[in-house]
Amino acid sequence: MAEDKLQKYQPLIKELKSQLGNPDFDKLFEQMTKDISKPDRFLLKMEMSRLSQPIARFIDLRGQVAGDVKPYEYEGKQHFMDDLAIEVFEREIARHGGYTLAVYEEVMQTENNFRVMQKKAQDTESLVQDVVEKQPEHAKLVRFASYESRIEERMNYSIKISIELNKGHQATGTTSDISLSGAKIKLAAKERVSPGQLVSVRLTGLEQEFELGLKEGIQYEVIAVEPISSGFQHVRLKRTFIENSNAFDEFLNSFIHGNKRRYKVNLDNTMDAITCKGYEQYYQPRVNSLFVFISQKDKHLLPTIALTNENNAFINYYFEDERKVSCLYQIFSQPRLAALLALSNAVKESTLYSFTHIKDGKIYHYSAFDFELAKQPDLRNLFVAYGAQKSSWRTYKVQLMPSHHEDAFIPLSLPANASKNIEKLNKRPTPRVQSHIQDVKYLLLITDISSQYQQEAYQKVSFDKSLVNQLKVFGRGKALNPPKLNVISLDYINLRAHKRYLYKTSVVLHIDGAEPCQGHTLDFSEMGLQVELAQPTTLTKGAIIHLDLPDLQKITKQHSLSNLRYEVVAISKAKTIINLKVSKLTDLPQVASEFFKLLINSNKDKLQPCQEAPRIPGLSTALRNMITKSVCQFPFYLHKETSHFKIGAIGIGLYPTPIHRVLMHYHTAKQGQLNMKPLFPSGFIENHLTEALRKHSRKSKPLKYTLFVAFDSQEKDINKAFKGQCIEQDQPQEPLFLFQKKAITKNILFVFHLHVSKTGRPDTDYLANELRYVSHYALHKAKELEEGLWKVTGVCDLIDVSDEHLRTLEIDSKLITAMRLRKQTYLKTLLN
Repeated sequence: MAEDKLQKYQPLIKELKSQLGNPDFDKLFEQMTKDISKPDRFLLKMEMSRLSQPIARFIDLRGQVAGDVKPYEYEGKQHFMDDLAIEVFEREIARHGGYTLAVYEEVMQTENNFRVMQKKAQDTESLVQDVVEKQPEHAKLVRFASYESRIEERMNYSIKISIELNKGHQATGTTSDISLSGAKIKLAAKERVSPGQLVSVRLTGLEQEFELGLKEGIQYEVIAVEPISSGFQHVRLKRTFIENSNAFDEFLNSFIHGNKRRYKVNLDNTMDAITCKGYEQYYQPRVNSLFVFISQKDKHLLPTIALTNENNAFINYYFEDERKVSCLYQIFSQPRLAALLALSNAVKESTLYSFTHIKDGKIYHYSAFDFELAKQPDLRNLFVAYGAQKSSWRTYKVQLMPSHHEDAFIPLSLPANASKNIEKLNKRPTPRVQSHIQDVKYLLLITDISSQYQQEAYQKVSFDKSLVNQLKVFGRGKALNPPKLNVISLDYINLRAHKRYLYKTSVVLHIDGAEPCQGHTLDFSEMGLQVELAQPTTLTKGAIIHLDLPDLQKITKQHSLSNLRYEVVAISKAKTIINLKVSKLTDLPQVASEFFKLLINSNKDKLQPCQEAPRIPGLSTALRNMITKSVCQFPFYLHKETSHFKIGAIGIGLYPTPIHRVLMHYHTAKQGQLNMKPLFPSGFIENHLTEALRKHSRKSKPLKYTLFVAFDSQEKDINKAFKGQCIEQDQPQEPLFLFQKKAITKNILFVFHLHVSKTGRPDTDYLANELRYVSHYALHKAKELEEGLWKVTGVCDLIDVSDEHLRTLEIDSKLITAMRLRKQTYLKTLLN
């Protein structure tokens, strides 16, 4: 058969491929194939023709290779490849004279490609899989933005097949699932199959009932081989479409469509996407870093957009002056951005120190980066010692990485042929949104790593007050027309406990010691009101007021709507709009909540729900997608397990952190799991965090801790390699001095800030389309996915502050330098 003959000539094909692009290729081909029969020579010629075809296929290796991926442009088309892939790409382009299928296939087969590495690791993985699954301390490793759209639906359908693996060698098996362009089959483990191999499959189970018109079978390429239990293996196949049979394609399409109600559609890809997206939507609203997008404007790099949430908005406020104008454009000036971009590693990391000075009612920001102060030791001591005396002293971890407006579009994970609506649902950013993001070049993360311990350490540094004027070089003036920073709030699920409804009715407010104030409601819920007043008010947040609802009183005799007690929870800048919630500081019945509950339940079909429309529809989602594609933090999740919490999942993005790499070294990441429990003291998660989070609500500020981890890189047992100590962030660190000194002297010390936030309910609106698709075919699976997401109780940020912490330790600098070197050397070995 054709495919077996090609398999037979693989060494020759490899040699011929190396000569493609040679002007004398035809002569070489004749010489190298002169001893081969004409039919076989024809097949080889067709294969060379196939490989020589110019293509426009987009190469995106993000999440597919072990190297650091970066943008690479070729002939106006942007690809994403690591250094090894770029080297192969450029070598093959030179060899073939252009971007052909042969070039693409070589790039996709580099030795650091996860798919290639998977094959090498299969035997080892299958042996440890069962052991890993039985160990409850292992958490699911969630790879952010790793989901893809399927071209078509796959149907779980088991039919008998015969497969010709090599010339004259036939095997039998069954399909596990099948689609127009691929299949997964089950074969005996003794059959030797490898990725890239061409095989011929006959659907013998269908041939008994239908005339398929393909007596020589269907050619497939082997994509992956996965060992399974009981002496079998799963082989994933992709059709080559060498048969060019429209009749068979139409039959298979019709067969799958006609039987997908009868047989199960394969939902693995969509279910994986729901899980991944579910964890993403939990994390981004709770992340503690401010996201700032850097755009290129007339050859200048400027911060243009900041994406805020409840946990990071305070960072944006800090960098605003008395005019509410952001000074980030001055702090991240052109020379400083150039210096940051010149740093090594894919994610450029630095520490930013800052304080403010107020003069004549104006706020001036003073800032310096660690790389600037390192060049001026005298000024460094002066800056940190003087700045630390001020209440405005802050320290930030800064991380800078590439960002691409193409990442703003993440399509649904649903097969394109699943529904006629898929194309409508997969909307790319609108031209208006695109105009805001098209110039974005970098994503900047600013994380507050200030601590009382650090500030007190710098306050002990002596300085000469007479030299303070020298710090003027770190201050900035005020531009008359500063560039605008567009501040966008993250658009995610409305986590209010009660839905609000638009409704206008008169209100009379009674404030102690003042005349009654007239106004009207803008919206209401069971537990709150938003009221617009006729005149600005002097009320402050937390104030208790009484109000009457005279017009609503006319429609009820059951409830008295006078003198209702409410608490002020928010006030607009103009002092004319206030948000109120029912005050619980009373022994009286909650008349207001009882009345509004009855009113809502009786009129749901008439009331209009309050929708909070964003200023620029779709921009928040686009930015959110761009961030998801470039995650460089270490998020992990707490799951509720009966009476306590456990680490249920760990997130990993495009840029794994050093601690990701260390934990992945302990082999379990290959099965999609990690064990980070050894980083913490015994019982910290199950006992301390469980109790602490129970006392908090979703709106509470994050719990903050400092985690010290001593790591012995020579120890093979993960439970012995790590020893952790964890304290609340502002607790004294003196009791841990010897622990840190021992780690620095003999091992490796990691220091982290741990931020823990309580979650709300999952954003099922964000997942609605995929959940609806899964529930259409397997309602129980959709429910299981939702129940799994409801188990997530806490979202945690693990922020590495080791470098800054070591600067404050009163330990021999030679010991610290030696430890840093050991750490760098070890981390480099993990990249090889």
